[in-house]
Amino acid sequence: MDDDLRIAYEDHEGVQELIDCLTHTLESISLNFDRWNEQYVKGPGMYVAVVTGPSVAEFADPMGRNRWPTDRCRDVCLDIQNFFETAREVAMNRDGALVVSVDGVVQEQMVRFTDLLPSELETVDPAGAEYEDWMGSRHMSALDTSRRQNVISALTLSEETGRVTTFESGSFETSKRTELGGEWNPHTYS
Repeated sequence: MDDDLRIAYEDHEGVQELIDCLTHTLESISLNFDRWNEQYVKGPGMYVAVVTGPSVAEFADPMGRNRWPTDRCRDVCLDIQNFFETAREVAMNRDGALVVSVDGVVQEQMVRFTDLLPSELETVDPAGAEYEDWMGSRHMSALDTSRRQNVISALTLSEETGRVTTFESGSFETSKRTELGGEWNPHTYS
């Protein structure tokens, strides 16, 4: 493919705004849940992938009846409060990854991403998939999924700790719940 004609979605201003909206939403869900320290309580968890292209069928399987309520919210940034409220409900009650196209449109069917194919492993840095001790299956999947050519970013909200992580091209940036929102986080200084 000619690089002169390639659309650089990873640097595109609109896509970066979309990723910021998603990050802000996951952080807000984490900060608005106040039962993280209670034993036997599972918090909200979410996995989101921002993708290019018309389909993820080559590397994802449907997660049964787990669906995003598109009748309530179809676009991430169009009405961020509506997206937050819908995402908070989904994070508490549904499993699977949410697929969002680079234009911010949310796909209805939630998915399970499959392992990287041998041909995909040849095109990525083999040292790029460094798992950390805190990573569960959702985070390891997001790290691997972020290495795919048509995945711009994968984001997770940990249901155990409230940690929010952004994965891009096999690397990641993570923030523990106490670090979310910086000085605006009421839990930062307690």
